[in-house]
Amino acid sequence: MRLVFKAEPQPLSVDFARTALLIIDMQRDFLEPGGFGETLGNDVSLLKAAVPPLKVLLDAARQAGMLVIHTREGHRPDLTDAPPTKIERGEPSMRIGAPGPMGRILIRGEPGHDIIPELYPIAGEAVIDKPGKGAFYQTDLQLILKNCHIENLLVCGVTTEVCVNTTVREANDRGYRCIVVSDCCASYFPEFHEMGLKMIKAQGGIFGWVADSEDVVAALATTNVGISRKYAQGGAV
Repeated sequence: MRLVFKAEPQPLSVDFARTALLIIDMQRDFLEPGGFGETLGNDVSLLKAAVPPLKVLLDAARQAGMLVIHTREGHRPDLTDAPPTKIERGEPSMRIGAPGPMGRILIRGEPGHDIIPELYPIAGEAVIDKPGKGAFYQTDLQLILKNCHIENLLVCGVTTEVCVNTTVREANDRGYRCIVVSDCCASYFPEFHEMGLKMIKAQGGIFGWVADSEDVVAALATTNVGISRKYAQGGAV
């Protein structure tokens, strides 16, 4: 069942049975004091604006039976998957792998690497651990999307101009239709958030579409994606 909802640069017709909610890097290391984001000198409280609308969207997606996927950026404890150029970049107060108040900075398995409690994955939701900015690089995300017959991605998370934009560009090159949910993304730099969204929807939607969470949630409320997904995949209900 295709549903039309308001989006930019133009309204969009989407088959939610072939759509996944992709939540990018809503981790304690980026959103809470003492994590990687703060070591770079950022005001991490600026990212909190995305949490309430994203929680509403996540609840609506779960209620509708939509495929939900979370990502986390981070590295192996021995840092063998972390390029030296990334570790040595800039002048943070603590580098990747250093001990911090939430465990070693941006290291898999540490408390800071995990997703914030408000948006924590539930049973059945995939969690993709990625070593880079894009969610497709060195992960099995594309395999999951292919096996679940996904064509469209509702993309949310942090930060708008870095991991969200990188993932959208990767997805666009792979043929996925991306809808970035504007108020469910955030940046440490409000102007980067604004420009990041403009770049996605420019030139007739060169990388994708941009929509508001209220419009997406309203469209989701009119369908049972879970049942539709079974039909779309040829399953019985």
